[in-house]
Amino acid sequence: MKKVSLELGSGGKMMRDFIDQYIIKNFNNPVLEELSDAAHLPKDIAFTTDSYVVDPIFFPGGDIGSLCIYGTVNDLVVSGAEPRFLSLALIIEEGLSWKDLEKILKSIKASAKKANVDIATGDTKVVRQGQGDKIYINTAGIGHIIARPAIEKIKPGDQVIVTGPLGEHSLAVMLARGDFGLESKVKSDCAPLTFLLPLWKKGILWMRDITRGGLATVLSELAEKLPYPIVIDEERIPISRAVHGATELLGIDPVYLACEGRAVLVVPKEKSNDILQEIKNHVPGKKASIIGEIQNKSIHSGKLLCSTLSGGLRLLEPLTSELLPRIC
Repeated sequence: MKKVSLELGSGGKMMRDFIDQYIIKNFNNPVLEELSDAAHLPKDIAFTTDSYVVDPIFFPGGDIGSLCIYGTVNDLVVSGAEPRFLSLALIIEEGLSWKDLEKILKSIKASAKKANVDIATGDTKVVRQGQGDKIYINTAGIGHIIARPAIEKIKPGDQVIVTGPLGEHSLAVMLARGDFGLESKVKSDCAPLTFLLPLWKKGILWMRDITRGGLATVLSELAEKLPYPIVIDEERIPISRAVHGATELLGIDPVYLACEGRAVLVVPKEKSNDILQEIKNHVPGKKASIIGEIQNKSIHSGKLLCSTLSGGLRLLEPLTSELLPRIC
């Protein structure tokens, strides 16, 4: 009997196949088939939803409360929308510490204020002890569309920018679980990307937040929609010393690790330096970097390639298995 595996929620190939074969097939319509981070609806409304099951619910740099706000807000931002209102649905396991619940609610309040959004509606359910895992949260977000991604305008020479170091969220959650006996002062990059909103008016062609599946999966999905290859430079990808050391020790490729406060952008070459500097003017973007470009090599069209430190080219494909379940 076929059963659901963890890989289905990884953000990688199995999840994409599931969406194509089951979600699109059953619920197909012009809005859904865009498969963007947020749906663009009539009257310049953007709409998104997400669920959060992170384990543990508290981790260095954040918690499930801040994560549920920033994750939903960021899906709107990278879709070209200014976040306005969120819903908040709590599924609480019987026995959760009241102190922990209050801490999460205070975190949600502070994060919503920081992201300049209001909680407009919500729901609360409690399940019996053993039928959940402390708390799950579902949010939906509504925003006002200020720009629309333009994949069709991407051309050779356009530059790829990453707004900050990769993998800090995944590593922070991993170490908080204590599964590997490692210690590090790394904190999750969990943060709102609202500082990027003004850049939509300055020439950005495309943007995505780097969540499940990591940078490699996100850019692989973009490359599949282009008649050109994307080539990124391994040496220019920002990775902190802590993430580099831990991933090397564990045998994990950091380009597949999730972030919760980083984005990858494609911008016209002639505007790339100005846009990079604007990103760097904000604290969350001070380590932003141009990491690659769109190239005009038909032999590799639709592929994501990485120029390695040894001088070769490596094909990067979408994530095929679950590296770390329940990171968001």
